[in-house]
Amino acid sequence: MTPAARIQAVIELLADIMETPRPADGVASTYFRNRRFIGSKDRAAITSRYYRILRHAHRLSWWADRADVAVTPRAFVIADAVLGKEHSPESLDRVFSGERYAPAPMMEEEVALAESVVGERAEHDDMPLSVRVECPDWAFEALRQALGDRFEGEMRAMMAEAPLDIRINTLKTTRDEALAALHEDGMGGELGIVSPLCIRLANRPPLTRHKLFTSGAVEIQDQGSQMVALVAKAQPGERVVDFCAGAGGKTLALGASMDNKGKIVAMDVMERRLTRAKVRFRRAGLHNIETRALSSEHDKYVKKHAGTFDLVLVDAPCSGTGTWRRDPDKRWQQLGPGLETLVPLQKSILDSASRLVKPGGRLVYATCSLLPDENENQVKEFLAGHDDFTLYPAREIIDVAGAGDYLSLSPAQHDTDGFFAAVMTRKGKPA
Repeated sequence: MTPAARIQAVIELLADIMETPRPADGVASTYFRNRRFIGSKDRAAITSRYYRILRHAHRLSWWADRADVAVTPRAFVIADAVLGKEHSPESLDRVFSGERYAPAPMMEEEVALAESVVGERAEHDDMPLSVRVECPDWAFEALRQALGDRFEGEMRAMMAEAPLDIRINTLKTTRDEALAALHEDGMGGELGIVSPLCIRLANRPPLTRHKLFTSGAVEIQDQGSQMVALVAKAQPGERVVDFCAGAGGKTLALGASMDNKGKIVAMDVMERRLTRAKVRFRRAGLHNIETRALSSEHDKYVKKHAGTFDLVLVDAPCSGTGTWRRDPDKRWQQLGPGLETLVPLQKSILDSASRLVKPGGRLVYATCSLLPDENENQVKEFLAGHDDFTLYPAREIIDVAGAGDYLSLSPAQHDTDGFFAAVMTRKGKPA
């Protein structure tokens, strides 16, 4: 592809996501699947620009507004290219030629936008703090209050591209063996700092085609997510529920921790996700997992099996504020319910799932959020209304940075996605 064709592809991707809100990775996947003629190098270049623009959408919009230009996919690309010193207005004019596969010629106002940002830094002194750190208005005050002096540092950390972390499947390999295989095949990698099961890869190699991945010896999973499963500390022979299993990432980690012994019930209200998860379970060599689609958090299964599980993990649906470096589009588009719906839903899910825990068993509540209303406040409210549960401090389970009363990990402090987990135990002796 020519450079102009690559830029036109980015414009089309941005138009897709702006016209029909969908997850950015899903938009890109569909786009490339329908254009199999696009080679790997072109895909990488297109994807890099696409995500860079999504990570800096707030400031790019600010520059367009400042130039009195409509915020469009083309405006994003033009402002990004000139602010990044990749193009001048003159060189962009040659790219936007209108020739085959190239973007249509720039309109007068688009030329004015390009000229208005020549010589400027992407971050202007007149920008409000929320724009400088790419924080959406809906989360700005809540996050600033929650993070205090850490706010700007955490927000800037989430403007960076997320690293590629993998979790080794201890049923099939060791971390040293996996790392040696990756180095032998030229993929490099280094040991993760937070999770003892993590290898971090540089330069995003084609991992999904590597034998370690296809054999189920490794899975792609952020270190923060890995630590949620580790603090849950599932043991061989236990009966375990992953109440909001989704695509099964934490279910896989729990199963490996249990050495394939005992039973896991992976539950979710989205049956299609559970169906896809089964493929991952088989690849990982796990045969102690049962999947169960729920009609809601109050499914009859919960009442029928109350008090029968050693461990219940509730990885609750949340705002995803901790994952913005990985999913930058979540800042700007609401693909699911807002906080006004999520917070009471989390409470309802936690209340219902807790019924499954047997006396002496553990309840783990987790989110990928940095907001107290979804994290500490939910746990405190739950414990206030359930005197048969007590908090089990995370620092007594695992010895890692971020483990206090709760497990609390963040991009700036731990170089992970933002994750929160609280472990609670049910009073009484196991039957």
